[in-house]
Amino acid sequence: MLNLVPKEIAIGEIYFPPLLISGFIAIICTSLTVRIFNTVKWYRYVSNPPLVELSIAVIYTVLISTFIFPS
Repeated sequence: MLNLVPKEIAIGEIYFPPLLISGFIAIICTSLTVRIFNTVKWYRYVSNPPLVELSIAVIYTVLISTFIFPS
């Protein structure tokens, strides 16, 4: 039953929620993915690039919070 309790990540004396850290890592991964997509000119096949970028960020956030920082 103790595994179901959400855990916090301590950096120094400051406690951060896991979703905040995974969101920050997801934004970094999304920016790297967008740069790769721009170099191969993949965005010309997409009608709404900001929506695709937001979707990639959400996917990364869910994957990171599920597999790296499970609550």
